[in-house]
Amino acid sequence: MADSGARTAAAPADASMPLFYSRPEALNPARHGFLGLTARSDFSFARSAHAIPVVASEMPAGMRSYPIVFIGTGKAPVIITGVRQGENLFVDADGRWTAPHYIPAYVRRYPFILAEDPTASGRLTLCVDRASERVVDQSVAPPREDKVAPFFNGAEPAEATKQALAFCNQFQIDFRATREMVEKIDAHGLFSPRQSKVTLEGGEVLNLTDFQVIDEEAFNKLSDEAFLDLRKSGALVLVYCHLASTNSWTSLVHQASLRKADSVKGG
Repeated sequence: MADSGARTAAAPADASMPLFYSRPEALNPARHGFLGLTARSDFSFARSAHAIPVVASEMPAGMRSYPIVFIGTGKAPVIITGVRQGENLFVDADGRWTAPHYIPAYVRRYPFILAEDPTASGRLTLCVDRASERVVDQSVAPPREDKVAPFFNGAEPAEATKQALAFCNQFQIDFRATREMVEKIDAHGLFSPRQSKVTLEGGEVLNLTDFQVIDEEAFNKLSDEAFLDLRKSGALVLVYCHLASTNSWTSLVHQASLRKADSVKGG
């Protein structure tokens, strides 16, 4: 997969696949001409993702709701959406993303993704995850189903496919740019292993580990030349958004308390 480096965020059932995806297939009219995408917004597929990949261009929006940290050997940036493995505090039982919190592009892109074309080296092709419940057979979709947007009109891509391709292309551009920023930050030795102690309402203490942060003290000690190098690379927005996002650990604890309160009411 083109952005397979993101798979460390929260391992899917098949570790060779990026997060959320299990049966991606390259879209073509002969194989998928009868398929379409339901219009409903259902984020149930992200309910167990406690960390989700994020790109630099969306960090100004994401930092308001989520801590941004870096994971894995590639130091991939992710937003933290849960304080426990397998729990996303921002997706409710009905698959709705809690308003007004920002929905990351990685989530909005699903069930589409760009993958390497096995017939042409270096070329990417648009794929759709056939395991997604939003991908349906137009001929058998029940009447109660939401409006279905076809993938193809005859042999030509339909509007849903064109929009998906444009979105995935932009995401891929942003993904590569973010990776270059991370590499530039890493080259200046600014990453540091860290753990966070989170105290929930009721006194329960959780230790979150296995992630890295940008060392603010080391960043402030950069030479003028090194700082200018980061500025020219565009990486400063990533640095500042990450540092500002540390305030969102409080938001995460608040979301956990809301979830606990809801479960008590439900019980």
